[in-house]
Amino acid sequence: MITPEQREKLRGWFAGRLPEDLFEEPVELTVDREEITVIGRIPAPRLAEGASDAEQEAAVQGRIQEFRERTREARIEVAREAEHLFRRKVSWGVECGGERALFTHVAAPVMTRLRQPERQVLDTLIAGGVARSRSDALAWCVRLVQRHTDDWLAELRASLEHVQRVRAQGPDTEPQDATADRSTDTSADDD
Repeated sequence: MITPEQREKLRGWFAGRLPEDLFEEPVELTVDREEITVIGRIPAPRLAEGASDAEQEAAVQGRIQEFRERTREARIEVAREAEHLFRRKVSWGVECGGERALFTHVAAPVMTRLRQPERQVLDTLIAGGVARSRSDALAWCVRLVQRHTDDWLAELRASLEHVQRVRAQGPDTEPQDATADRSTDTSADDD
């Protein structure tokens, strides 16, 4: 988990490093152990009044694709610097006209051990055509939990950040000298 101070430094670095005209407003950053995801808002395309849903959707997709191609070199340059500096992969995405699209992102393997009842849940999702594999089924379960527990997870993350702040304010603990703990009594017990 990243500390609030690290998150602020990261936000500051990206705010200072990204070209001024790349996004309409400050970017949204999401960070974990493997990845920094940068999502910025880009302007929605202008359409004629009364444009159909299909036309609006196609225009937004076209704008996203145009942005992705036009800014590729600049984003790669920033990502290389950030990856070197922060030791995490950088992924990019945009928000445009209410649509959110990720260009690149890390799919990190996560190992887990599941008991039979848990494996049966995954196998049922596969049999029902919801997922192609146990890995897909587990990812589907995580997305479902995430969708229904966003408030609870946000509160938990805030609590963890508070714990980190309190720990950071605590006294520094220095390792004790191992020889200081040894007893000076060298007499043997006579049984």
